[in-house]
Amino acid sequence: MEPNTSGNMQHDDDDDHHQCLEIATMEVHKVVPPPRRSTFEKLKARLKETFFPDDPLRQFKGQPVKKKLILGAQYIFPILEWGPNYSLKLFKSDIVSGLTIASLAIPQGISYAKLANLPAIVGLYSSFVPPLVYAVLGSSRDLAVGPVSIASLILGSMLRQEVSPTKDPLLFLQLAFTTTFFAGLFQASLGFLRLGFIIDFLSKATLIGFMAGAAIIVSLQQLKALLGITHFTKQMGLVPVLTSVFHNTNEWSWQTILMGVCFLVFLLLARHISMRRAKLFWVSAGAPLACVILSTLVVFAFKAQHHGISVIGKLQEGLNPPSWNMLLFRGSHLGLVVKTGLVTGIISLTEGIAVGRTFAALKNYQVDGNKEMMAIGIMNIVGSSTSCYVTTGAFSRSAVNHNAGAKTAVSNVVMSVTVMVTLLFLMPLFQYTPNVVLGAIIVTAVIGLIDIPAAYQIWKIDKYDFLVMSCAFLGVIFISVQEGLAIAVGISIFKILLQITRPKTVMLGNIPGTDIYRNLHHYKDAMRVPGFLILSIEAPINFANSAYLKERILRWIEEHEAEEDLKKQSSLGFVILEMSAVSAIDTNGVSFFQDFRKAMEKKGFELVLVNPLAEVIEKLQRSDVAGDFRRPDSLYLTVGEAVASLSSTIKTRPSNLV
Repeated sequence: MEPNTSGNMQHDDDDDHHQCLEIATMEVHKVVPPPRRSTFEKLKARLKETFFPDDPLRQFKGQPVKKKLILGAQYIFPILEWGPNYSLKLFKSDIVSGLTIASLAIPQGISYAKLANLPAIVGLYSSFVPPLVYAVLGSSRDLAVGPVSIASLILGSMLRQEVSPTKDPLLFLQLAFTTTFFAGLFQASLGFLRLGFIIDFLSKATLIGFMAGAAIIVSLQQLKALLGITHFTKQMGLVPVLTSVFHNTNEWSWQTILMGVCFLVFLLLARHISMRRAKLFWVSAGAPLACVILSTLVVFAFKAQHHGISVIGKLQEGLNPPSWNMLLFRGSHLGLVVKTGLVTGIISLTEGIAVGRTFAALKNYQVDGNKEMMAIGIMNIVGSSTSCYVTTGAFSRSAVNHNAGAKTAVSNVVMSVTVMVTLLFLMPLFQYTPNVVLGAIIVTAVIGLIDIPAAYQIWKIDKYDFLVMSCAFLGVIFISVQEGLAIAVGISIFKILLQITRPKTVMLGNIPGTDIYRNLHHYKDAMRVPGFLILSIEAPINFANSAYLKERILRWIEEHEAEEDLKKQSSLGFVILEMSAVSAIDTNGVSFFQDFRKAMEKKGFELVLVNPLAEVIEKLQRSDVAGDFRRPDSLYLTVGEAVASLSSTIKTRPSNLV
């Protein structure tokens, strides 16, 4: 057996020697610095990538002046792009979808205004002017704009902290319009200044948790209408609401409960039918209006308002009155309206853009995020001067609009005209509409915001994101809507900071028979290369993580030396840092490399950098007075080339073992 063993060992040595010869003959490519650019050119490129990643001016290049003017007008007013090619065939589709979403927008507008503690008529005003503005400025074909539940809830709850909508309704209305102005100003500013990336801090996990929590809070608030309670808590948390419900059982009205349960079951059944069969979308779209009409007839016929069922009451007829004289830009409540405008502006903007992009992807066209921000922002600024409160693209109405076959934004115009006719001629018909039906409509609308499959998917993919989602959900339910959102955003930012300050470093090994190097803990076939410690840094290096990286890499070296001591050998000669993922570096990062090289020299090791990117190599070489980062044997394009080039020098190096 012994001769065979020695023969096998000799055969393995021959294979290793043959592999080493192949590695040694590998062509080594030189690492070259990037082309020289002035500071102005670098700044220009950075600003362009930050604020103009879509390069909106590329369509103007090489065009005559007249064409540039036309393209500019079309960019500002997208209606000029598709308007000239509009046809009767498109209008037939848009009028059907417009009438369909109007049947949903009218009862929802009234309901959401009540949710925001505003007069019901304001909800209809907000479904008339904003859609007209969006039809001219918006780039989405499917977005149906109007009041939405979450923004209504936030606006009503935040303003109610300082002003009572019942004791001082005029001031509350003034603050709502002023809040809408600041929300629109903030939204339009984000689009104009190309700062849309700010809303990206609301991650998918945050939004799913926030929406679900807000949906439950909105639904719980409707218990006042569904049970007929008159003395209800002003707080939004789960515990105060349930406490208020069960402490006022003597106010429960069986007539109201019976009517509420019947219409709620009907609406949920209609929603279920439309979800099961997409072609029956009109069932859920028309169900709210059908409930309003039927319940109004029942109340009128049986004089139910005299038997414990509360009704909306008489609504003002006519179109939106101007409200610019009601905007308050001074006084003790200015800070409140700015804060409320900021929060509602971000939430409604995020929802509107997300909905627009969702349906644009289904129809394979592009929605310009910055244009949408300006369109929604200007829409709210105009709305604040025409008795409207915060509006955006609602998912439920947009889904109905999409399923009804909308082709262009004309469907919003049709909806707006329908609401206009309602405001002019049909307002007396809503006098006997019961509040309990509006509560049922709101519950049915917001229940779709609870996305359990998405929450389960997040749990499977990323436990930290699930934690963020849970914090948003629980914070909204048990604390408040705005504080729950703030907690979730704070945890998300903490995750980003953690990734920046504690970047990953992994040890690489060679895949046998190749010049490929991969994570040793990921690829079990990967093997360490004697004489080399190969590490990959997977993040930019800056002031926030340079100290950590130095400590972590030194620990890698100590662990490597400890393992070699156990094997009674010390062959480590080179520390290779693979830097393909190091996209940027600052002055602290430069100091890190300089200090680390000196530390390696004291230990008798050589530091080798692999594939430093343009910005990194440029800054390193500018600071390299001694020329350490200019030597050919310290810079390589690939790990394979570095190992191949440096392997031959290991045998000639003195041992570090004393």
